[in-house]
Amino acid sequence: MDLITSAVVAAIEHGAPGHAPQAVASHFQRLKLAIAKFDGAAAILAAIAALEAAPADPQRQLALSAALAAANVPDDMETLFAAQGLLDALQRPVAPLPDVEAVPAPADKGTVVSNYAVVKVYFATDRQRDVGKPAAQRFSGERSITGGNGSGDGPLSYGSCDISIPRDHRMGQLESPSLWRLEFRDDPAKHVVLLDAEVQDHDNFFAALRTQVRASAGKSAFVFVHGYNVSFEDAARRTGQMAYDLGFDGAPAFYSWPSRGDIAAYTIDENNIEWSTPHITAFLADFLASTDAAQVYLVGHSMGSRGLTRAVAGLLAAQPQLAQKITELILSAPDIDAAVFKHDIAPKLAGARNPVTLYASSQDLALAASKAVHGYPRAGDSGAGMLIVAGVETIDATGVDTSFMKHAYFADQRSALSDMFYLIRNQARADQRFLDPVDTVAGRYWTFKP
Repeated sequence: MDLITSAVVAAIEHGAPGHAPQAVASHFQRLKLAIAKFDGAAAILAAIAALEAAPADPQRQLALSAALAAANVPDDMETLFAAQGLLDALQRPVAPLPDVEAVPAPADKGTVVSNYAVVKVYFATDRQRDVGKPAAQRFSGERSITGGNGSGDGPLSYGSCDISIPRDHRMGQLESPSLWRLEFRDDPAKHVVLLDAEVQDHDNFFAALRTQVRASAGKSAFVFVHGYNVSFEDAARRTGQMAYDLGFDGAPAFYSWPSRGDIAAYTIDENNIEWSTPHITAFLADFLASTDAAQVYLVGHSMGSRGLTRAVAGLLAAQPQLAQKITELILSAPDIDAAVFKHDIAPKLAGARNPVTLYASSQDLALAASKAVHGYPRAGDSGAGMLIVAGVETIDATGVDTSFMKHAYFADQRSALSDMFYLIRNQARADQRFLDPVDTVAGRYWTFKP
């Protein structure tokens, strides 16, 4: 089934339209409204109504898919995002029934050490902070307007998070509660959970970072800059999962800009990454100067790559000696105009310590939607539009992703993450890893070995 049909069938099976949770019903209605603008809307809505009577009927599912294809609905960004939003709503945990007693989280992490590991990650963010809220909701999708920590740090807040990794964790997975498995709350023994978020002042934050960096064999650190449609909570969880899967010996950190964490808020996120770019630049300069790290790995995903690449380019121009501390710059599914990256950004990265690594895919639906919005290819596209630039090792990651939107392959499938493992742990270039070269008129790129 296509993405839209899958979302419709799953929603109906969970009670839509009349007996589903409010969030699911709302997203189901949003999807119908997105469909209503098409010339073939009547036939599509009739096919949905038929499915409401028998959602498991394969003939009715095929009829809906056919009606969607006839109207070219699967090519529409708004409808794809509405369908993905509906699937996301179906995956969110619901409140437990009144007669079910909630099991409190253990107070002493040491008592559950056999069930899960705890990874400490550090953060800087220019999201708006609310001290009174739980850790997962402490930083919103709004821009910081109250001055971060309130101690002359500008818009930035600093701190650390504890992330649980279940002992049966699978590499690349971000285990979460699932309605399909009747899981209604976070369980550190089963899921990657943000256990705590502690806010620190600037000096204590960098003192803690220095201590962890100095304790590592290579005096190493990495900074992850997340992409569009990512909450602070999920950025923290993803950073902990990556550090654990990479077996990273050093200090893992992330910069969380004010993404709304809403699939329909693309243009808001696009404005916010532009607003955050000067803050990312200032933070990276501070990070490189203050942590004593000899090896610094920077990982940018999706829209976050816009802020990260411009920050690195700025540092290479203004503070080249400081920028030489950057060991690797890794871009995954970068949502950057391909021509802008090739002619404006990539030449400014030429002074980097090592070539830039860029993971691209021709099956990335989020990048395809971005291309439809902007009218031009993205740097993360592969296929005929594969970006091949001097100083950039481009890797075609097509086919190694398992997510619905084909947009998180940098950490959601073993092959890409394993490649990053050898890149970071062994500082091995593309010709020294498990990749096959592909030579074209434009130059060479790389693919994963079968």
